Amino acid sequence: MKNLRKALLLLAITLVVLYFVIKDDIPNILDSLRSANPLFLLMGMGFAFLYWLFKALSLHGIVYNYKKLKRRFVLKQIIIEQFFNGVTPFATGGQPMQVYMLKKSGIKIAHSTNIIVQHFLLYQMALITHGVIAVLLNFKYNYIVNNIILRDLTIIGFTINALVGIGLLIVSFSEKFNTIVLNGLIWLFTKFKIFKNKEKTIEKLRNKLGEFHESALILRQHKGTIFKGYLFNFIGLFCYYITPLFVIYSLGLSINPVIVYVCCSYVSIIGSFVPIPGGSGGIEYSFLQFFGGFITGAALSATVILWRSITYYFAMILGGILFTTFKGVKK
Repeated sequence: MKNLRKALLLLAITLVVLYFVIKDDIPNILDSLRSANPLFLLMGMGFAFLYWLFKALSLHGIVYNYKKLKRRFVLKQIIIEQFFNGVTPFATGGQPMQVYMLKKSGIKIAHSTNIIVQHFLLYQMALITHGVIAVLLNFKYNYIVNNIILRDLTIIGFTINALVGIGLLIVSFSEKFNTIVLNGLIWLFTKFKIFKNKEKTIEKLRNKLGEFHESALILRQHKGTIFKGYLFNFIGLFCYYITPLFVIYSLGLSINPVIVYVCCSYVSIIGSFVPIPGGSGGIEYSFLQFFGGFITGAALSATVILWRSITYYFAMILGGILFTTFKGVKK
């Protein structure tokens, strides 16, 4: 029932966003949607699927150190994760659900948590790498220079993602740093009386920092897993970033693939800190603004509708359906 309410809220947000996207030129936008080449749309869906597949291969490599699950089962988990990411602010619901699904597959909660933390570390490393590449490409070719607000939002988003990644690496590999952080938080709790149950909160923080550190130590023992996991996430994100290219081709337009890669990377960076489920509104707005310098009119609105349908709404629907059939693996 709770998930149904979230899905209905998301539907309402989607309808509002869709209205603002199409309200100024409905007939021409509908014509563009009807004329889209289905072959290119299928190719776009194929690259969206590759994004899930490579994420699943990265996760499977880590899971395999704990239990020999089949790749198709891990892929199913990744697609289900898209649903829970999509209905929660900042995409926070996917990881707890992955822990639950791994537990249902016979992996202990402590190990499941370690697996998801390890996978998140590798994913964040790949995300930061793509962000750096996109920033350097834009710095060299000046694809996006006019919109100061979006430029600043992109810088903020990139900085947040970079700090999260660097912070996770430091917390994961440095016990000394963890001790400093914990002592600082203890002082803060004591001085300002932030939480009623200080001891319980500190114990939770100590356990969480310990989980990150343990995860990093386990991961460091499997260097092949680190390399392959990072590489799979990097390739998967690349597939996701060029998905709009095939949507644009389906509408009979042409565009430099590097521009698509940079713009989509920037859109994802901004979307990562929009507090609405699925980044709805923020992602559509930033997509229209970034791609608006290269595509105009009804074609631009049709592009964002088709792209979001492939990468977000289709993933949500498929993930929701797969979750209703999820039974775990016999222990």
